[in-house]
Amino acid sequence: MSDKQSAPQESVTITLNARLQPIHRGELEDALAQVLGAHSIGEICGGGSLLTDGGEVSECDIEIIATDTSPQAIEHIISFLERALAPKGSKLRIGDQVTLFGKHEGLALYLNGTDLPDEVYENSDINHVVGQLAKLLGQEGMMHSHFDGETETALYYYGSNFNTMHQLIKPFIDSYPLCQRCRVVQIA
Repeated sequence: MSDKQSAPQESVTITLNARLQPIHRGELEDALAQVLGAHSIGEICGGGSLLTDGGEVSECDIEIIATDTSPQAIEHIISFLERALAPKGSKLRIGDQVTLFGKHEGLALYLNGTDLPDEVYENSDINHVVGQLAKLLGQEGMMHSHFDGETETALYYYGSNFNTMHQLIKPFIDSYPLCQRCRVVQIA
């Protein structure tokens, strides 16, 4: 019997207070799997997303089967996630023990998809919005996912401070036609 088979296993659930589409959560899972393997902590066995009634992701889970749940192992997991993407309000659960973590704040920009004049949709480009926001935010925030709803398209940004991110993008969203009647919401 190998050590891996004889080592006790525990279920670890990570709930990220992040609005990530499954493909974006999968990218984070792949990177986390490397950390788990490098430190002999365990392996990812699943994940999922909690959706609102409108189909928007509200949070996501990553499930781990762990052979090491020592404080050092948990610190490796949390430290990696806080460097990669761990919004405030995220949780790590082992049985009844819950550890709160997270450093990032989130900003959702909801672009109105139905109420603007037709020429705005015809002459504007969401890729221009994404590009300009990336330039304006620089190191202060980064787009991690998006959502295409029936009446709005949401762009999800995470960074160290919601107010800083909002102030950096405000002049652009106040002036670009596709951003008319948009909503900016703090999501973490």
